[in-house]
Amino acid sequence: MTERLNLSWRVIATGLCFACFGAGGVLLGLLGVPLLGLLVRDPAQRGRIAKRVISAAFRLFVTMMSRLGVMSYEVHGRDRLRSGGLLILANHPTLIDVVLLMSFVERADCIVKGALAHNPFTRGPVRAAGFAFNDSGTGLVADCLASLRAGNNLIVFPEGTRTPASGGLHLQRGAARIAVHGELDITPVRIQCTPATLGKGDKWYRVPRTRAHFRIEVCETISVAPFTARAASQALAARHLTDYLTEYFSMENRCATT
Repeated sequence: MTERLNLSWRVIATGLCFACFGAGGVLLGLLGVPLLGLLVRDPAQRGRIAKRVISAAFRLFVTMMSRLGVMSYEVHGRDRLRSGGLLILANHPTLIDVVLLMSFVERADCIVKGALAHNPFTRGPVRAAGFAFNDSGTGLVADCLASLRAGNNLIVFPEGTRTPASGGLHLQRGAARIAVHGELDITPVRIQCTPATLGKGDKWYRVPRTRAHFRIEVCETISVAPFTARAASQALAARHLTDYLTEYFSMENRCATT
């Protein structure tokens, strides 16, 4: 009986959290973004403020999910995120990975799906923050490099979507192109969720029998120089780096953090 009540509560609490998330996005779009536009004329400064507001909202959302018993989490190797201009690559097992990462990464920027620019719950905040859209074509790499050079920390999920239930990883080359073209080392982040929840194709109300626990590990930097030094072209270097990252994120317990 206790287990059944706990499960029912987490279904209700999960629905409440996502309802608050949607309502918050609408309010930011209808009130916060227009107000910010009136008060701050400089687009760059407006984008920085919008990013801070979104990060604070995500921290509130993560705290809410944790306090209500929907999930718990731990972060290891957080000191590796203290500098700016980091290219952060992470695996993508669940729907809320970007929310978790942006809640504790300072000056966080990210690449988002183009559909979010038209979603009533997200279009205001993502446009105000100046996030790059993954359907922006050839200008995507340049936009990402400009953000990194401005001191932002760019979060990228190389898979481009959540990991399928089969567990097989298929990484796009976009993340490797950013690293190679910008000659940027990579800060890899491994996200583990036990038991699995909010995966690709999962309904939000299909909560696991026990509370989901997220383990987030910020791993040691991956140097890009060896890949660019031995490749005949940037395209070839990006392909070799993508192959390496596919293997890296496929291996269990790859990084050891303290």
